[in-house]
Amino acid sequence: MRLLVVFLVLLLIGCAQTASNGPILNLLPEDKEIQIGRAYVPYSIEEFDGLSPDRQVQEYVRSMGLRLTKVAERKLPYEFYVVNSSQVNAFALPGGPVFITRGLLEKLSSESELAGVLAHELGHINARHHARFLEKQFGLSLLLNIGALLVGNKPYGQTLLQFGQVGAGLLSLKFSRDQEREADDYAVQYTYKIGYDPQGIIRVFELFESMESGGRPPEWLSTHPLPETRIKEVSQDIAKLRPSGSFISDTEDFHRIKSRLQKVRPSFEEFDRGKKALAQREAGKAMEHFRKALEYYPENYTARSYLAYLLARAGRLEEAKKEARTAHEQMPQVFLTNYVMGYVEFLSGSYRRSLEYLERAGGLIPDHASTHYYLGRDYEALGNAGKAIEHYRTALELSQGRAEWASDAQQRLRRLGGM
Repeated sequence: MRLLVVFLVLLLIGCAQTASNGPILNLLPEDKEIQIGRAYVPYSIEEFDGLSPDRQVQEYVRSMGLRLTKVAERKLPYEFYVVNSSQVNAFALPGGPVFITRGLLEKLSSESELAGVLAHELGHINARHHARFLEKQFGLSLLLNIGALLVGNKPYGQTLLQFGQVGAGLLSLKFSRDQEREADDYAVQYTYKIGYDPQGIIRVFELFESMESGGRPPEWLSTHPLPETRIKEVSQDIAKLRPSGSFISDTEDFHRIKSRLQKVRPSFEEFDRGKKALAQREAGKAMEHFRKALEYYPENYTARSYLAYLLARAGRLEEAKKEARTAHEQMPQVFLTNYVMGYVEFLSGSYRRSLEYLERAGGLIPDHASTHYYLGRDYEALGNAGKAIEHYRTALELSQGRAEWASDAQQRLRRLGGM
């Protein structure tokens, strides 16, 4: 019994990590935290309208973010992404990924404000706020199973069903006042240490307050509460540092990048209109908006992918294939371009090529029901009944039988002896 007690004590000590507010008990191993965070990068990219295709914008934000990570306590594989969404938002995932929307970048006025936003999100990662949420909400067993799902062991069933629930939980995670206070403390420290004016984070809060009072609160406030005392508390933190000397407040690089974003804004406004029309089942109107988006900015691969999908549904397969191929060439590493290519190739009867793209899409977002349905169709057409049955079952389970293709999948399962 004494040996057991000693073992448990050593285990707890081994799991403890020192943070700004004292020891934290880590149930989720750091390598699994990193693995899970990476898993939801493709999920987050799609939820926020894709990656910005402007490499200069991406590299600028990534470079600034990596400078901040040099003073971070946790040495993790940090990555930074600019996503196309017009929402005014920024967020992080467990283990290193940080996202900022085009909408927020356009609203910021200086480089020190951007530094403050990125540093704040790094604060949440370094305080393990996401990991603690996962541990409390989902339990270690499920999280480890999700980790196995991502390295190819594929424990479908309940784990795959809960993959999307975990992602939705992370992207809508509401931080407590204490957690926000802790992330603010990290933000002040990180910006100060690399030479940025820590007042930048206060100016961001003031921007959000003005938007809220103007009746258009930023999406950031839905997950990051901003009580009246918060600006005062951060101001007190800065005063305690007694900053002196020259700090970076703004740069020409920031305004050059902001100008690049503003030039392509009309394209993404048209894309937003197209998505709205599509949600209202006005396919023709949606296609017009997506074409207009491409006239403004041909590199808008999200608009091109949506256009290709609608052209394919309309039976205009040669046009669809051309647009889908171009979108995939522009951004081959994301779910959307691979899924649309797979869909277009399936409708064209190119089942092996469709299979390649859809398998790649399924590796990025494993719980997308339609991906599994069309994988089933591909495998069935190629004579692999076992694989077809597996994917039809998964598609029906994920869609709960509500997809437009659900009755067809059920009929095919019965015909193949899978029901």
